[in-house]
Amino acid sequence: MTVRKKIRIGELLVQHRIISEEQLHTALAEQKRTGSKLGHTLVELGYLTQTGFLKFLGQQLQIPYIDLRHYQYKAETLRLLPEIHARRFRTLVLAEERDGLLVGMADPTDIFAFDELRRILKRPVKLAVVGEDELLDIVDRIYRRTDEIIHIAGELSEELGDGGIDLETLLSGSDVEDAPVVRLLHSLFEDAVQIGASDIHIEPDESVLRIRQRIDGVLHEQVMKEKRIGAALVSRLKLMSGLDISERRLPQDGRFNIRVRGRSIDIRLSTMPLQYGESVVMRLLDQSGGLLRLEQIGMPEAILSRFRNLIQRPHGLVLVTGPTGSGKTTTLYGALNALNDASKKIITVEDPVEYRLPRINQVQVQHRIDLSFAKVLRAALRQDPDVVMVGEMRDQETAQIGLRAAMTGHLVLSTLHTNDAVGTALRLLDMGAEGFVVGSSLLAILAQRLVRRICERCMEDDPLDPHKRSWLAAMVAPQARQQVFKRGAGCPRCHNTGYHGRIGIFELLHIDTALADALRRSDSAGFTQLARNQAGFKPLALAAFDYACQGLTSMDEVLRVSGQIEECDVMAEELSCYDLEEVEANAAIQVPGA
Repeated sequence: MTVRKKIRIGELLVQHRIISEEQLHTALAEQKRTGSKLGHTLVELGYLTQTGFLKFLGQQLQIPYIDLRHYQYKAETLRLLPEIHARRFRTLVLAEERDGLLVGMADPTDIFAFDELRRILKRPVKLAVVGEDELLDIVDRIYRRTDEIIHIAGELSEELGDGGIDLETLLSGSDVEDAPVVRLLHSLFEDAVQIGASDIHIEPDESVLRIRQRIDGVLHEQVMKEKRIGAALVSRLKLMSGLDISERRLPQDGRFNIRVRGRSIDIRLSTMPLQYGESVVMRLLDQSGGLLRLEQIGMPEAILSRFRNLIQRPHGLVLVTGPTGSGKTTTLYGALNALNDASKKIITVEDPVEYRLPRINQVQVQHRIDLSFAKVLRAALRQDPDVVMVGEMRDQETAQIGLRAAMTGHLVLSTLHTNDAVGTALRLLDMGAEGFVVGSSLLAILAQRLVRRICERCMEDDPLDPHKRSWLAAMVAPQARQQVFKRGAGCPRCHNTGYHGRIGIFELLHIDTALADALRRSDSAGFTQLARNQAGFKPLALAAFDYACQGLTSMDEVLRVSGQIEECDVMAEELSCYDLEEVEANAAIQVPGA
């Protein structure tokens, strides 16, 4: 099909009474101010939905509207159009048909783009209208830099040669920007940012070099035969981080900032000596998007309102807990953002300082000069702060100073690496803190995890094994017996994992009078029982289960978060010998708080 002339979509929307004349004039004025397309402007102003606009546009052009979120495409088909043209014309080749190619365009009224596509593809083109945001998301995921990385890696391996060129000379020449090692790192960072990776791992093995990227909490591996380039990559990264390039026997930590795809990316780097060389792990922090506010983190409204009230208290200790990568730092910075105003003096003690915040006094711990958490915290308390944030309570001394600061008129925010809220208070007792100090200081504990979202494009019903379903009904919630759960089948968009993106789950334990008394007595069993029976307390496993019931995550993720995957498999196998309804009726084991 050929689009012969542009249509005045605004006038057509008015004619069909989808928008009013006044709304069109307002949208045209806004379009003139921002330079955006009219359709985008109408959606931004809330006059109609993007789906509604695209369907209307397709009807007027007599072409189909395709929702890319649920479209099953093939990567090799998409790559029939080079990336530069896909991005320039906001276009994807969706399918190969007998009479030509089905091409999705965000703006099918663009006559110039349509003519260029026919010239580039050299085949008949049939148009469909698609959403621009979904199109760009697919472009970022499909047009990876894998081939480019492999090509530059080979080029670097040839340049190093068999004789082992002096790496310091190689990396500090006048033409360093054109050096293969620099171009290879640039491609690695471009690829990682493009697909939303949070970490890059460079790991030398006996005969290969492994480069792995963590996407939605899961590592994806690329293996390179050019093992020799690993030393060049590590040396260049050390130079960028200001580390000692000659020290290969001891671990080192550093950081640097780069700009990738117009975004400022802060890189936290850690090296470690391995049997076959040095391993590097880099955490990518996007500084250009700004910090998330508390309401953007994803807390349920009930927990969010209680947490906001707690951090407004004049004194006390609020702990955020969870494993590495669970979003604790994001939550703490969100709390600091909410507290940050001219009337409060806020001091943070961090290792490292991840985000720079105006008006907040941030101190970087330096272990090499014996500037520890405890030493900085003591100094901070002499600076007359209202709020103190301690990056992590790693030892008994830091915990005791933080607790006593909370008793003496300061609001203290910090983190602990524990499994849940209930176990966190007991962990403080295990660290040697006196019970009366913990009971008098501790305000609340927020435990959190990140669970993976099911990919919307390949979502399907999950036919759980009946015995596993019965185990869930007995252990988690009775409604699991009839509940329809979802899972992801796997598709190119989610890298065949069945998941795309993550969502937070939270449990908030407020230390009331009864819990504080149990802590003063160091009564671990009594504290645990009171905490699990506290009104409004919902453990992480049930919070994850709620998301599974809503189709946001899978039951496998629920079991992973609750740490009971193996127990579920064993119990399900045992239950296969019994009547399921009888097992559920007589179940004596329950998840705490269920």
